[in-house]
Amino acid sequence: MMNELFVIKSVTQVHELFQLEKPKHPLVSVFENNPKVIGDWGPIRILTELYFVSLKDGISGSFQYGRNTYDFDEGAMTFIAPGQVMKPGEMTGFLNPGWTIAFHPDLIRRSELGSSIDQYTFFGYDVFEALYVSDQEKKSLTELAKKIEQEIGQTIDRHTQKLIVSTIELLLDYCTRYYDRQFYTRSNINIDTVSQFEGLLKDYFLKEDQLEFGMPSVKYCAEQLNMSPNYLSDLLKKETGRNAQDHIHAFIIDKAKTILLSTTDSVTQVASGLGFDYPQHFSRLFKNKTGMSPTEYRKLN
Repeated sequence: MMNELFVIKSVTQVHELFQLEKPKHPLVSVFENNPKVIGDWGPIRILTELYFVSLKDGISGSFQYGRNTYDFDEGAMTFIAPGQVMKPGEMTGFLNPGWTIAFHPDLIRRSELGSSIDQYTFFGYDVFEALYVSDQEKKSLTELAKKIEQEIGQTIDRHTQKLIVSTIELLLDYCTRYYDRQFYTRSNINIDTVSQFEGLLKDYFLKEDQLEFGMPSVKYCAEQLNMSPNYLSDLLKKETGRNAQDHIHAFIIDKAKTILLSTTDSVTQVASGLGFDYPQHFSRLFKNKTGMSPTEYRKLN
C-alpha cells in the first residue's frame, strides 16, 4: 500500500495537523517540537508548500526525509523548503525538544529575503546533512526564534511583518555562518569527498558513459556520493573555490583541449564524444571558458 501524502498549504493546516492552538499570525508560526509535532503517524508523508526551520535537540529517534533517515540523538538544525516531502518517525526521550519556525512564502514575497532566499542553499540539503550547533549557537538561534514568537504574540501593526522577516533573515545568516564553520571543521572528510568526486568524473569518461547518458550532471554525481546536489556544490565551493557544475565544466574543457590538439576530429565529433547533444552547446561552453572557439584554439596551439 502506498504511503498517504498529506499536503500542507497554510500555517493553519500546520496547527491542525500537529493539534496546536489556532495560529496568531496567518503566515508564520513558532512552536515547540512536542510529541504531537514529531511522532509516529504510520504511513503519512507530508508535502509542504511552506518553509520549515527546526532545531531538534535532545530527541532520541529518527526522521525520514527523501531516501534517508536522520538520527536525532544529537541537536541539529534542519531546513525544509516548499515542494519537499518529509515523514515523521518514532520519537522518544524528549529532553529539550527544540522548536520549529514555519512560514508561508507570501510572508517574504515582497521583501529582500523573498528575492534572496534561494541563496540559502541549505534548504536543498538532505536531513543527514543537517547543521550541528554548539550550546552557544543553540542559545543564539533560540533567542531569535523567541523574538519572532514575541512579535507574533503582539498586536499586528505595520512594523510586525518587517521585524519578523528581518529576524528570520538574521537567523538564516547565522546558520550560514555555522555551516561555514561545520565545513571548515570537517575539512579532512571534505578533501576525501573532493578526491572521490574527481575520481567519479574520470571513471565516468573512462567507461564512456557520456556516449550513452550524456555529460554527467551535478545530480548524478551527488547521488553517487550519497549527497544532495546543493551540499556537494557547497562543499566543493568551500574546499576549492568552484562549485560542482564548474568542476564538471572544467573537466570537460580539459578533455576537449586534449582531443582538439591530439586528433583531427571535427568539432562536431569532439562535442559528440564528450556527451553533447548539440555541437553549438559545446562550442558556446568552450568559448565561455577559454575565450576562443574550439577551432580558434586548435589553430593557435
